[in-house]
Amino acid sequence: MTFSIRAAIIAATTLAIAAGIGATAPGVAGEAEKTPVAAMNEAEPDQVPTMAESLAALEEETADSRIIDAIDETEATYQSLAAAVAAQPALSDDAELNCLAIGVYYESKGEPLEGQLAVAEVILNRAKSRRFPASVCGVLTQRGQFSFVRGGRLPQPPVSARAWKTALAVAQVARDDAWDSRVSNALFFHARYVSPGWRRARIGSVGNHIFYR
Repeated sequence: MTFSIRAAIIAATTLAIAAGIGATAPGVAGEAEKTPVAAMNEAEPDQVPTMAESLAALEEETADSRIIDAIDETEATYQSLAAAVAAQPALSDDAELNCLAIGVYYESKGEPLEGQLAVAEVILNRAKSRRFPASVCGVLTQRGQFSFVRGGRLPQPPVSARAWKTALAVAQVARDDAWDSRVSNALFFHARYVSPGWRRARIGSVGNHIFYR
């Protein structure tokens, strides 16, 4: 065999081997054999939020923060009952509030603020208890319950009186549950100078009144 023929055979063999290696090399046949379905199943890269989406997320986070701040501010609004009373507007915004203030005024206008609040809480507790009329006005006008009521009608205190303005503010504090007295679950009370002989659970005394459940 001549040298030229031998060289040709070697060259052909080398090309064949190289072709076989290339056909089985990783990353070559794999790319060629990929189908459109396989390409669709590949995980897509994470999408970057648009400017509108980012702004919407920021607004939502800000709104949530404001709600939390408002709750915290409400819980920490008043440092004392006197501060809560002083912060109330000097007006009666509905008939129920007016009735509640009338009850506070005539039953406890000479009492300390906590004593007035305790009386207001008794009236509200009765309206919620289902054992008494379901409204504040109904609780006060119930026959035989409050001595200042005559003929089922409530008298109206002088609107310019300082004691009336205080009673109105205390009524708002009680209605809004902005402060609790030491006897906040009471349903009955009487003055210290009387002794009705009630067989009720005594829960405390505030000022010149004794409170019961």
